[in-house]
Formats: sequence, C-alpha cells, structure tokens
Amino acid sequence: MQSLPANAFGGRLLLYGKSGARLPGVRSTIDMPEARSLSFPRKRRLTRASEFERVKQAGCVQRGKLVMLGVLAVQNSGACRAGFVTTRRLGGAVARNRVRRRMREIVRKHQNNLREDLWIVVVARADAMRASYHALEDEWLRLAERASILAL
Repeated sequence: MQSLPANAFGGRLLLYGKSGARLPGVRSTIDMPEARSLSFPRKRRLTRASEFERVKQAGCVQRGKLVMLGVLAVQNSGACRAGFVTTRRLGGAVARNRVRRRMREIVRKHQNNLREDLWIVVVARADAMRASYHALEDEWLRLAERASILAL
C-alpha cells in the first residue's frame, strides 16, 4: 500500500494499492496539517519603478559585500513584498538573470520568517556574480537580521 503526500488532496491521505489504483472505500482518518505555501507570486514582488524609488528614498539600507538590502515599513500592506535589482555592471543578461533567480529563491525560501508590512529591495553588487548560492544566502540572512526584518 502506498500513500501520496497529504497536501496533494487538500489535507486528506488517500491510499493506493500496488497497481497504483486507489483502493475503493479506503480512506485514512489521519488529518494532515496544511503546509505553508512557499510560492512567490508576482503580487508578493515589487514591480513598479515608483515602489523601488519609494524604498530608496524613505527606507533604510544595509550594505554587504555581495548585496545591498533596502527596507521600508509600509502600513497595512499585508505580506512582505520584495524587489530585485541587477545592474548591467554585473555582466550580460544571462549572468544578471542567474543572480536575480538566486536572490528570488533565497527570499522565497525565507518568506515565512519575514515580518509583515515590509517592502524589501535587494540590489546585487558586482561580487554577487562570482559568489555561490550559499554565500549569497548567508549574506542575505546576516543583512536581514541586521535590518530586523526577521520575525523569529
């Protein structure tokens, strides 16, 4: 008898036989807790130039060797929103997109640990191109802790 992940069917655990077919009339009574969503949809990101400019003008900045972190507390904005900046100084489009994807993944992975009502702008510096994913993550966590944006 095999089972699929609980979140695959809205928190219910369905049981399957060796052939892969669902066993008729057999349903587990185990109630699985709903997992926190780790998706990072577009509505959770800063996309307008005016939003980036607002964080730049009114927010506080934490500078590191690999990234700069701009943070602005915005009342009643709901969940934390993040934006990412990679300038042409980093290199070509492929290199910039690689750094941007890494930074987006780091923020996505730690989004449940961030305080509410914040706008965050992550600006990649030149050394971010050559840095590993783990070095970028360590730097981001260090700067996030320094900026007091972690809810833990």
